Amino acid sequence: MSATKCAIPLESWPDKLSAEARGILAGPQPVAQPLRVPALRVTPLLRTMQPRRFVRVPTHAVGVHPEHREYPRAALKLPLRLRSVRGVPEEFPISLVTRNISSTGVYFLCPKQLTVATSIELEIVLVSKPLGLGNVVLATMARVCRVEVAAMPGWYGIAAFFEDVQFDRDDGVPSRFLKP
Repeated sequence: MSATKCAIPLESWPDKLSAEARGILAGPQPVAQPLRVPALRVTPLLRTMQPRRFVRVPTHAVGVHPEHREYPRAALKLPLRLRSVRGVPEEFPISLVTRNISSTGVYFLCPKQLTVATSIELEIVLVSKPLGLGNVVLATMARVCRVEVAAMPGWYGIAAFFEDVQFDRDDGVPSRFLKP
């Protein structure tokens, strides 16, 4: 068997190319297109700066200070129970009050000094006795992200962010809803 066309050695390859082949290997040339003017003009709507609002929590009844947080805080004094610290349940859960709360964290005063990155379990009563029934409770695992010395001696300001959030009620299911 013999080949009719022999391979060109790599060293002499550029010399044997024609001008047309060199143009093809140089790559595609951009084609000049006429300048397009968009038919519609998009401009942002002008509006006054409004205070940021909660994404998941209604704040129509609570003032929100203008701040640069992703989830602003509301100054709410809600009952809070510290159930466990570092996975160890408290013998007597400490009943406290929140100073402010957002959809991602809480700030409260505590007589127990906690360290940053400590895992804690909290219960926060969001709604107390709606329609005469039990409380709506936010049961959450949280992690301490800031500890400050409070103005009251022996107390500390604790800022914690929520890791696992569950909503619960502290009342049982009414008997009329139970199947016999």
